[in-house]
Amino acid sequence: MNNFSHTFSDIRVMTKRNLIKYRRVPQLLVFSTIQPVMFLLLFTYVFGGAIVTGTGTYINYLLPGILVQTVLFGAMQTGIGLVDDLSRGMIDRFRSLPMARSAVLAGRTITDVIRNLFVVILMTIVGLFIGFRIDHGIFNFLGAVALIALFGFAFSWVSATIGLAVKTPETAQVAGFIWVFPLAFGSSIFVPVSSMSSAIRAFAEHNPITYVVNTVRALTLGLPVGNNIWFALAWIAGIMIVFVPLAVNRYRSIS
Repeated sequence: MNNFSHTFSDIRVMTKRNLIKYRRVPQLLVFSTIQPVMFLLLFTYVFGGAIVTGTGTYINYLLPGILVQTVLFGAMQTGIGLVDDLSRGMIDRFRSLPMARSAVLAGRTITDVIRNLFVVILMTIVGLFIGFRIDHGIFNFLGAVALIALFGFAFSWVSATIGLAVKTPETAQVAGFIWVFPLAFGSSIFVPVSSMSSAIRAFAEHNPITYVVNTVRALTLGLPVGNNIWFALAWIAGIMIVFVPLAVNRYRSIS
């Protein structure tokens, strides 16, 4: 119990340390919000009139997908932050301290979940201003936000694994986004998968992002959730089962 208390305290300290960085360098948070807002506005007003979704206004179809994309892209900051600490010698300092080894990784991923939740709230407010409506219960929407946060947390561990395997923040950024973009655009974030060609549709239908987006969209639009939520949770669990040990082992192997 005492060890657990010390570990929890170490994780709290590391989380606080990472959050203070956003207060001291607010540009990090500001620019984290600009890209998703641009995606939302561009797709709503430039492409929205040409995309038929069968779910009423395009903003109601788009926003759930953009929220998932936002936490997915935000999760890539986990690896960038870790490799930045690593390149500046901070990881070596942390490892020399009498603190739980798990605190560095857990603190980093929890920090990014908190940042992602802030951006999700901001994006929802922007969506409300341009026509998005929560008509099917605030608790359904809060459940959707919880699923989004859990999805972002899982992908933060993927990003952590990548960040600990490369040498520079620039490499971590490229290595992270190079596989995230096909996943994001080969999903139901922007258009129904039924509008895609057969080969891409087969990929998109079984894409973890599609399962999460479909669940979030069903909760916010009052549609049947079906098996999407179980597939989404299975993907989240599978990602964490694979990448949490990989990230931890990589962290332990750093010399």
